[in-house]
Amino acid sequence: MKKIWRWIWKIAAIGLLLLVVYQVWIFAHLLWWIKFNPSTTAFMENRLAIMRETKPDARLQYQWVPYSKISGNLKRALVAAEDANFVDHEGFDWEGIQKAYKKDLKKGRIVAGGSTISQQLAKNLFLSGKRSPFRKMEEAVITVMMEAVMDKERIFEIYLNVIEWGDGVFGAEAASRHYYRISASQLSAAQAAKLAAMVPNPRYYDKHQNAKGLMKKTGIILSRMNDADIP
Repeated sequence: MKKIWRWIWKIAAIGLLLLVVYQVWIFAHLLWWIKFNPSTTAFMENRLAIMRETKPDARLQYQWVPYSKISGNLKRALVAAEDANFVDHEGFDWEGIQKAYKKDLKKGRIVAGGSTISQQLAKNLFLSGKRSPFRKMEEAVITVMMEAVMDKERIFEIYLNVIEWGDGVFGAEAASRHYYRISASQLSAAQAAKLAAMVPNPRYYDKHQNAKGLMKKTGIILSRMNDADIP
C-alpha cells in the first residue's frame, strides 16, 4: 500500500512540475511579445490544420500591421461590440460576466459569454477551441499574466492582428482586404462596425455577408462607437 501511495505522490509531483513548466513557457512568450510580434497562434494553427484536411495546400490570409496603421473606427467598433470596459478593467469584466450569467440562466443555455478582449486573446494565443473547466481556468491564468506585463495598447494591437474574421482570414489587414479591398487604415465607420459584428461567428458571416442579424448588429455597434474608449 505504501508503494502505491509513493507512486501516486510521484505522479502528482511530476504533473505539478509539468504544469509549472507550462506556465513558465507561456509567461516567457508573453514577455517576448511585449516587443516582438507573434507569427501565429494556437487557434490559427488549429484552423490551418483543419483546412488542410480537405485542401492540402490551404493557406491563411494574414498580414501583421502596427497599431497606428489600423483605423480608429475599427478599434472603437470592436470595443463597443466586444468589451466596452476594456480600458478600465484588469482583464475581467465582472459586471459583464454577471450579466452574461443572468442571461444564460434565463435562457436555460449558454447564449452570452462575457469574455473580455484580454480573455479572448489569451484563448486564441495558446488554447484549443474545446470548452472545458481546465481551459477556462488556464484562460484566466494567462489573462492575469498578460495584463500584468502588457499595457492595453499592446494587448489590443495583438488582438486586432490575430482574431479570426472569416474562413482562413485572420487580423484586421487581411479582413479589410478580403471584404473591402482596402487596407485596415482606410476603414470607414460603417465598414468597421460590420467587421466588428462578424467577430462572434466569422466563418458563417464570411459566407452570409448580408444576413439580417449581421445587419442589425452592425447598426447597434455603429450607434455605440462614439462612446467607446480605446487605448
